[in-house]
Amino acid sequence: MAVFTAVNDAQLEHWLTHYSLGKVLDFRGIASGIENSNFFLTTERGEYVLTIFEKLSAGELPFYLNLMRHLAAHQVPVPDPVLRDDGQLFGDLLGKPATIVTKLAGRPQLAPDAHHCAEVGEMLARMHLAGRDFEFSQPNLRSLSWWEEVVPEIEPMVDDEQRRLLLDELAHQQAFFASADYAALPGGPCHCDLFRDNVLFAHGDAAGSGDGATGLLGSEASGDRLGGFFDFYFAGCDKWLFDLAVTVNDWCVDLASGALDARRAGEMVRAYQSVRPLSDAENRHWRDMLRAGAFRFWVSRLYDFHKPRAAEMLKPHDPRHFERILVDRIGAPAPVGSAS
Repeated sequence: MAVFTAVNDAQLEHWLTHYSLGKVLDFRGIASGIENSNFFLTTERGEYVLTIFEKLSAGELPFYLNLMRHLAAHQVPVPDPVLRDDGQLFGDLLGKPATIVTKLAGRPQLAPDAHHCAEVGEMLARMHLAGRDFEFSQPNLRSLSWWEEVVPEIEPMVDDEQRRLLLDELAHQQAFFASADYAALPGGPCHCDLFRDNVLFAHGDAAGSGDGATGLLGSEASGDRLGGFFDFYFAGCDKWLFDLAVTVNDWCVDLASGALDARRAGEMVRAYQSVRPLSDAENRHWRDMLRAGAFRFWVSRLYDFHKPRAAEMLKPHDPRHFERILVDRIGAPAPVGSAS
């Protein structure tokens, strides 16, 4: 969520004539992230996030925005897109599609404990089940076909050891994706990028009433309440196990070594399964999916590192982090965090 496209006061005021949100009280850029230009927007009607889409086209946006509306309507705490006065979910701002969504309560929990991981696991399963009757469909655009396209581009830019790891893991994932077991795994709309900085927690009553209408979870142990999931602009229809693996790889990892934290991983998977139990095939292929999740982000971070884009506020991610995670998942003696 860097700022690639700057918006001045006059441009913002003109664009907001399409909304009934009242006078602007505050407007500022959000520094984190690498895909879209994002801004906090406070008006007389409330707090929002304005997003200008740098890569996604107007034809691609209905999937993401309608998915958020669908999940919000099913009591999953996510940003809810605000309708323009013409009834549309987005419009043109400085020649690019842009939207406004409601702002969730809380802040990212960047040092999660087992409780935070359990809260995320349970809500992730609820999100998966809530998406079963979503009418739109779009594949995960950063899955196998994208890896096959991008790996040849970055292969000449890495050292020999990294090149071997890239090619070996791509071959492993190609075989896994072609298997009958993979085809039979359950799936549907997935977040596909549910990292620590895409989830908010608020302390105590700051997160809301938690009465069921908001879809919030509570904690007597830490006082933290799940404020919600956001940044759905990598979402797509994929295997639910992949979404869980991506989430575990970020929330339940030792940042220095890339190794899984068994307690946090166990709690996340246990909480997930309290809502949606994993099948035998999902348990068998847990390590394959942990590897797939690590590979997806190693490839994307290598690509962003070697082919950077200019931005006013850009904090690139270190690709070595997911290289360490992938190496650990390949060498793990047994699937960690599975129910088996």
